[in-house]
Amino acid sequence: MARQLAFPLPARPALGREDFYVAPSNVSAVAMLDAWQAWPQSKLVLTAPAGGGKTHLAHVWAQASGARIVSAAELPDADIPTLLRGPLAVEAADTIAGHASAEHAAFHLHNLAQAQATPLLLTARTPPSRWGLTLPDLASRLEATTTVQIDAPDDALLHRLLEKNFADHQLQVRPETIKYIARRMERSAGAARDIVAALDRLSLAEKRPVTRVLAARFLEH
Repeated sequence: MARQLAFPLPARPALGREDFYVAPSNVSAVAMLDAWQAWPQSKLVLTAPAGGGKTHLAHVWAQASGARIVSAAELPDADIPTLLRGPLAVEAADTIAGHASAEHAAFHLHNLAQAQATPLLLTARTPPSRWGLTLPDLASRLEATTTVQIDAPDDALLHRLLEKNFADHQLQVRPETIKYIARRMERSAGAARDIVAALDRLSLAEKRPVTRVLAARFLEH
C-alpha cells in the first residue's frame, strides 16, 4: 500500500498527579517528593533513565509546592536570586557536567538555596557521582545530597504507561493490543513513549488504526 506523508499532531503529555501511576518501581520516589518539606537540607536528586518519569514527577511536585521548573541549560544566563524566590526544580541537571559556566551557575544556585533554606529538586539520569563534574566544591555538595531513583516499570505500570502515551497521542487502542505490546517490548518507560510515537506515525501514514496486527508488524521490525 502506498504511504502518504504523515503530519501527526504533537502529543500533549498529561502531567498532573492524577495521571501519575504509583507502582513498586516509583513508590519510594513518590514518597520522598510528597515529604518535600522534610528533605535533608531542603534538597533532593531524582534519577531515572530517559523517559522514566522524572519530568512528570517534577511537575507533580511543582503543583504541590508551588515550585518553578527550569532546564539546567538555562542556568548560565539566569538571574539566580530571581529563580530562588520559591521552591525550584532543575531538570537534566547532569547535563551541566564539563561546562564551566553551567557548573559555576549551579554552584551559586546550590549555595543560595542552602542559605535561604529554599527547597531544590534536581532531576538527572544518574546520581551526581556519575555526572563527571569538574568543580570539586559543587561535586562534593551534590554527591552528599539525598538521591532517590525511579526503577524500571513492572507489568502493571508498563501497561498503564502505554495507555497514557496512547491517550496523549489521542489514540484509542484496544486493551488486548496494549497487552500484546507490553509483553514484547523493552521494559522501560522510554520505550513505551517511543513505541507509541512510532505507531502513531505508522497509523497516520497507512491510514489504519493501531491494532494488534499493525503492532505485531511494527515490533517484528
